[in-house]
Amino acid sequence: MILVREIPHGSAAYDEVVELRREVLRRPLGMDYTPEQLAAEADQIHLVAYDGITAVGCLILVGGEDGEVKMRQVAVSPQRQGQGVGRVMVDQTEAFARRMGFNRMVLHAREAAVPFYLSLGYHIEGEPFEEIGIPHRYMAKRL
Repeated sequence: MILVREIPHGSAAYDEVVELRREVLRRPLGMDYTPEQLAAEADQIHLVAYDGITAVGCLILVGGEDGEVKMRQVAVSPQRQGQGVGRVMVDQTEAFARRMGFNRMVLHAREAAVPFYLSLGYHIEGEPFEEIGIPHRYMAKRL
């Protein structure tokens, strides 16, 4: 059973999921995080999907204005991709965001992830754009 929990920035659990994010999101692009990028995450909400005691996915929420929250840095362990972990993680994250008073989730989806988010009820807003050197789409969903 997958359960999503909030973890503190700078904790051992945070360090573990930074490594997961590196493996899934950065190394395939020949990139890494700078210490400044990681330090800038201190005031963001870090959520981790656990299967028992094993972290199998993670994401970050950044609160915005007018009830909007941005979901970013979504990663699922390569060994668990295609098994529904991402779907459960996003569903639980949306419920978490609603409990915190947010009413709209936004994100920058890599082009390859757009069908996944469409299947969860997100819609595309605007034109394609490039971020970290790859195509993305701005997507949103009313919570």
